Amino acid sequence: MSFTAPPPAAPHDEYLMRDPGAHPPAFAPGYKTSVLRSPRNALISIPQTLSEVTGPAFSRAELGPLDHDLIHNYAKAGLPVGERIVVHGFVRDQLGRPVPHALVEVWQANASGRYRHKKDQYLGALDPNFGGCGRMLTDADGHYVFRTIKPGPYPWRNRINDWRPSHIHFSLSGSAWAQRLITQMYFEGDPLIATCPIIATIPDEAQVRGLVAQQDPAHFVPLDSRAYRFDIVLRGQRATWFENDLQGDLR
Repeated sequence: MSFTAPPPAAPHDEYLMRDPGAHPPAFAPGYKTSVLRSPRNALISIPQTLSEVTGPAFSRAELGPLDHDLIHNYAKAGLPVGERIVVHGFVRDQLGRPVPHALVEVWQANASGRYRHKKDQYLGALDPNFGGCGRMLTDADGHYVFRTIKPGPYPWRNRINDWRPSHIHFSLSGSAWAQRLITQMYFEGDPLIATCPIIATIPDEAQVRGLVAQQDPAHFVPLDSRAYRFDIVLRGQRATWFENDLQGDLR
């Protein structure tokens, strides 16, 4: 049986709706800050307009030469302390199509579990040679890569003795605002993943696994860095041979 791939999406094609069963509830008492931040009324579905199906365009000329290298982009009198790693992966949509030229921004704690932020008062040491943030664009195939220091875990004021697993924050801007995503990446084998109250709010085990980067020995840098692969899925445009607009033709 032959398979015909969906045609390329047109610029203003609508985006597939989110599956609410794959996302954590907004109100999750085990994650204390969600209690005050979650809406109390039912969410309202609105038609997709140009505000959702268009978005910003980014150029490599806007990025600095070391933006993707967190090991060197803040270094002053030496190199940062900690385990050097390479993180890479593909950004695709729900239909498996690559998302080229997407802006990928990352930020994280240093090797001791402390952020370079004035409100972070954790007793972990600040690293004078590590800023903890970077950015890059995906290539034509949706691939991205950056170098960094593996972040440390840290305690947080949720319940007594709650700890966040080592993680890196990701912010992605695809070809439309409907593809905007902020998420976190965890590391394979971290025992704190199983006890994290934030991760526990995710109802789908497959979605949890999708947040865990897998060690990738094929991309280790000999005598330098280990590597992890983290693929990301953004919303896809509903462009197939047989489907109409999701919510009526508003154009």
